[in-house]
Amino acid sequence: MAEPRRSEETAGASSKGARFLIVEARFYDEIGALLLEGAKRAFAQAEAECETVRVPGALEIPLAMAIALDAAAKAGRPYQGAIALGCVIRGETYHFEIVAGESARALMDLALARQLAFGNGILTVENEAQARVRAGYAQADKGGDAARAALALYRLKAAVGAL
Repeated sequence: MAEPRRSEETAGASSKGARFLIVEARFYDEIGALLLEGAKRAFAQAEAECETVRVPGALEIPLAMAIALDAAAKAGRPYQGAIALGCVIRGETYHFEIVAGESARALMDLALARQLAFGNGILTVENEAQARVRAGYAQADKGGDAARAALALYRLKAAVGAL
């Protein structure tokens, strides 16, 4: 299996002081905690600020993100980007496809409509063992990857004058 590329882009705008929203689904506590740890580590390394909102499951993430983004903007403290963290594990019914597909679709619609610097860290896996590997910092660090994706898009927006 090929190793993921995780080089930090250093060119362009700094992320220091930029505010990011993390919306985390805690349906699976252990997995959620690992994803959140990785995301917070990546934001800290970039010297960016982050705030976390928790929701019950992946389907609630897009609406919670829209609500929190609007509230922060209304309060005069807008977020410069956002990430979604969660886990959807395949079961014996079609529910997996609905939750995975609809949460991803709604998040992409939100990111495109708002030109949001966004990272998707919602795992879609076959079992808990796969989720632990993907969530853990030492192995796949998908929470950190979501944060790095949002940071990269933030820097791109700054570089092209879209902030």
